[in-house]
Amino acid sequence: MKAPPTELGPLELGDLSVGCTVLAGGGGGDPRVGLLMALHAISKTGPVPLVQLEDLDPDGLVLPSGMIGAPTVMVEKIPNGAEGRVIRSALEARLGKLVVAMMCLEMGGINGVLPVAWAANAGLPIVDGDLMGRAFPEVQMCTPHLHGISALPCAIADERLQVITYETRDNAWLERLVRNTVSTLGGCACAGLYPMTAIEAAGPTIRGTVTTAISVGEAIRTAPEDPFDSLGSVVPLACLLTGKVTAVERRTEGGFVRGSATIEGTGVDGGRSLTIEFQNENLVALEDGEALATVPDIITLLDSHTAHGIVTEHIRYGQRVVVGVFPAPEPWTSERGLAVVGPRVFGYDVDYQPVHASS
Repeated sequence: MKAPPTELGPLELGDLSVGCTVLAGGGGGDPRVGLLMALHAISKTGPVPLVQLEDLDPDGLVLPSGMIGAPTVMVEKIPNGAEGRVIRSALEARLGKLVVAMMCLEMGGINGVLPVAWAANAGLPIVDGDLMGRAFPEVQMCTPHLHGISALPCAIADERLQVITYETRDNAWLERLVRNTVSTLGGCACAGLYPMTAIEAAGPTIRGTVTTAISVGEAIRTAPEDPFDSLGSVVPLACLLTGKVTAVERRTEGGFVRGSATIEGTGVDGGRSLTIEFQNENLVALEDGEALATVPDIITLLDSHTAHGIVTEHIRYGQRVVVGVFPAPEPWTSERGLAVVGPRVFGYDVDYQPVHASS
C-alpha cells in the first residue's frame, strides 16, 4: 500500500482539486481559482506539510477556513488572496493564541484547496482532515456542532479585506447573521470559524479526508483504462443512472445557489429520468417522485468520460454524466447527525436510507 503524502506539492494539489469535486456532492465551489492560488503560493514557499493533529502543540490553535456563499458568485468574484492572513490575525487577537495549523472547513471544491494557499503564505502546515467530510451549505453543518462546540469567534473577510468578527448566541444564529452579511458583501466571502486547539479538534475532526481526496484524484489521473473502475477501487461508488443533462434550473438567492437538473437516461438506462435538486450541494435524486438517494450521502454528477465531478454551478445542458453516490461520512448518519443534515432538514418528507455501492 502506498504511503500517504506528507506534503502537498503541485502533483498532490492537482489530484486534491479533482478529488474535492468528486467527494463534495456538487458543492464547495469551482476549485480552479483555489488551485491556481495554491500553486502560486507553493511556487514561492515550497510544499505545504500535511500533518496529523497529534503532530501539533495540543494547545495551539487550528483554524478551519474556506469560502462561504453562493458558488455561482465565486466563479467571478474571486478571493483577493490575503483574506486568510487578516482572518487569522483577527482571531489570534481575539483569542490570545497563535494559529499553528490551517484546516479545510469542508472537503469540497475550492474549499479543499484554498486553505492550502493560506497555509503556504503563512508558513503553516495543513491538517489531514476537515469538519464535514464532504460539502454542506450552512455553517452549523459541521462536526464540532454535533459535539456541542461553538463556531465562535468567527471572522469573515471580503476581497477588500474588510473583516467582521462574530460572537452570536449559538451556531444557528451565526449562520443567519453571516449569510445576511455575505449577501451584502456581494454573495460570497472568506471565513474562519470553529477555531479549536489541536486537542479540542481531535474529537470532531473527520480524519484523513485530504489524503482520501488526493487518492481519488490520483486514481482518476492514472487510470489505465476506465477511470470509473479506478475510482471505485478507492471509494465505494453506487451508480444511479448514466445519461444526458436535458434541463437545468438555477437561481442565486439568500447566499445560496438553488435549483435542479434533469438527467435523461441513455444506453441501458434509456427511458429513465432523474431529477437532482440542490442548495449549493446536491440534496436529493428523484425518479418518478421517489427519492433514490438523499443527503447526507454524497450525490455527485460525474463526467461520463473523465469521472471528474461537476459542481452545481457548472451543470450544463447536453453534458454526459454518471449520477454517482458515495456513502456519507459516519458522523452524519447518526441520529444527531441526521437532525442537522438529514433530508427532512432541507424540507423533504422522507427518511434517510443509505445507498450501497454495487459489488
